[in-house]
Amino acid sequence: MKMISIVSPCFNEEDNLTHCHETIATIMAEHLPDYAYEHIFADNGSIDRTPEMLRELAARDPHVKVILNARNFGPFRSMFNALRHTRGDAVITFMPVDLQDPPALIPEFVKLWESGYEIVAGARVTREEGWMMRKSRSLFYRIVNTLADFEVPEKVGEFQLIDRKVADAVLSYRDHYPFLRGMIASVGFRRVIVPYTWVKREHGRSKLNLAMLVDQAINGIFSYASVPMRACTIAGLIISGLCIAYAFGVAVAWLFGVAGAPRGIVTLIVSVFFLSAVQLLFIGVLGEYVTSIHKQVRGGPIVVERETINID
Repeated sequence: MKMISIVSPCFNEEDNLTHCHETIATIMAEHLPDYAYEHIFADNGSIDRTPEMLRELAARDPHVKVILNARNFGPFRSMFNALRHTRGDAVITFMPVDLQDPPALIPEFVKLWESGYEIVAGARVTREEGWMMRKSRSLFYRIVNTLADFEVPEKVGEFQLIDRKVADAVLSYRDHYPFLRGMIASVGFRRVIVPYTWVKREHGRSKLNLAMLVDQAINGIFSYASVPMRACTIAGLIISGLCIAYAFGVAVAWLFGVAGAPRGIVTLIVSVFFLSAVQLLFIGVLGEYVTSIHKQVRGGPIVVERETINID
């Protein structure tokens, strides 16, 4: 009997936990009775009743497996660490406890996987969120796909079903800040995209704020592209060349007695501030890469587990 692994990261989700568990159990029993499954909840240091509720669920249902992190390591690290514990022939890499990504698609995902697709990716073609957030997400995908040497399908997040060999390829990465959707896209394999509507939360509030989203976006861009650093080098050469050309032109004009630009402090101030801004921009880009390298070189575990339940 084939096994399906389902990964659900959670943080302070006491309002949604029971409904998520019951929904997945019902779908597996009614639509996929010929498959074994495991539902792995990775708790990211919740401070509400989530850990106690997970212990209760695991005691009642052997399909439920629990990872309790020692602290909040962020959703990407927690999700990647949970992926390490999966044993399924296919893995749902992200099933949110708030069910904003529809679990009703799991049977369709499994059917497409059985037909030969190694990656079945859900695409949030319709989002029940504000216009500004939708445009920001679209801009992020355009930037990543312009800079990276592979395509991250637009509107595709972590809600995907991947074959075991894809999961093993993804787990071969040793990344301090795993950007899972980028990793899945980078390893290749045969892929199909399933569109769906990403719905609003019914209970509780999202734990992702603007700062966290920006941090994730910057990590996604710099993790898979060397173009920003190369662009800085090219821009530096161009600006240096223009400065040299301008200086040469001024010198030639002075030799031939041609009046140059009006003398004044404004020209000097504009030039200094412009070049300073360019330098700061380039140093910032360089700093992003240096910071990423520093974290990677320091090593250490992606996640520290405080406790695991029903996991061999």
